[in-house]
Formats: sequence, structure tokens, C-alpha cells
Amino acid sequence: MQFSIRLIVFLVINFGVLFLGSLSMGEGPISDWYTGLNQAPWTPPGWVFGAAWFSLMFCFSIYMALLWRAPVSKSVKFLFGLSLLLNGSWNYIFFNQHQVLLALINICGLLAVITYLTISQRSKMGLSSLFALPYIFWLLIATSLNSYILLYN
Repeated sequence: MQFSIRLIVFLVINFGVLFLGSLSMGEGPISDWYTGLNQAPWTPPGWVFGAAWFSLMFCFSIYMALLWRAPVSKSVKFLFGLSLLLNGSWNYIFFNQHQVLLALINICGLLAVITYLTISQRSKMGLSSLFALPYIFWLLIATSLNSYILLYN
């Protein structure tokens, strides 16, 4: 399969998971529950979240389209599937269910999966591994925000 087709497939999958996650969070960041929380001083304005997720999912889709050349190991398939599950469920756990600790465990798992996937495929991907770094960086920020909310609320 050509790179351009793989890229479209991963864009649809990754943005589809983001869309489903957003449907599951109710009012999310504008809810009374969330706005009433003591949030980290480094919490970015709301519009940054949308821009960040768009940018990093675009980069991560490029990364996956480059990685997903034949043959693809079962471990890569498993890690990608697990990352989708963890990414898609965080919004529901955090915003809908208000389970801040479980959401923190979830996002730490997602960070671990994406980091492990990137490191384990570094020899195959070379400099293309840089396309995964925005996702890892953002997950570090999101984990710190989630942690702050858990500790100070």
C-alpha cells in the first residue's frame, strides 16, 4: 500500500478516535465540574488543546504511515491498538466519570505505550521517529496537568 493511502487511513483512525473521545466527555472542559477544579498554573488556554491535538495527531499519523510498511510485527499492531483504546477512553474517564486517578493511570499507560513504541522502532524509523515526539511531549504535559488536578483537588 502506498504511503499516501496509509497516511489517509491513519488520519481517519487517529482523528476518528479523537472524535469518539470528544463525544464521550459531555461538556468536558466547559463543565462546572472541570472549571471548578484547582488547575495547574501552566494549564494552557482551551484553544491550545484543539490545536495541539490536531498537530500531534497529524504528526503521529505520518509516523504510523511510515512505520506501517510490510511486514508489521504483531507487537506494533498491539501497541497501536492499545494506544487507540487508551487515548479514546481518557476523555470519558476524566471528564464524564470524574475519575481523576483512573484517568492518570490511563494517560501514564498511554505515555508508556507511545514512548515504548517510538523507542522500540527507532532503528527501523531513524529520523522519522521525530514525528512521534510531539505526541510524547504533549502526553508529558497532559500527564502533569492530570497529576496536578489529582494532587490539589
